[in-house]
Amino acid sequence: MTGPVRTYQLHIELSRRAHIEIGRLGRHTLAAGRYVYTGSARRGMEARIRRHLSRDKKPHWHIDYLLLHPAARVIEVRRFRAGECEVNRRGTGMVPVPGFGASDCRAGCGSHLRFLGGL
Repeated sequence: MTGPVRTYQLHIELSRRAHIEIGRLGRHTLAAGRYVYTGSARRGMEARIRRHLSRDKKPHWHIDYLLLHPAARVIEVRRFRAGECEVNRRGTGMVPVPGFGASDCRAGCGSHLRFLGGL
């Protein structure tokens, strides 16, 4: 596929179970393990990724609440030319928080965060 890179995935390790308040989604308990979050940016994708990797930020997106938890760390970043929902649907894993990162999703993904399994 040609065209600009516009979608990214953050592979996240959560070293212990975490109770996280995720904006309007409310309080959720996430199991220790590996997660993958799929996101996109029409412009400034590298700046968006740098922001996600920073711990010095005010939470804005659902993923910020997870990444600000002390037990969370990004272990890999992948980039794609395909659209966010297409990349998300190709993935595996369980939906740990319905609606996470998918408030503007028109493809019915249900969540752009997937739990891949325990540590």
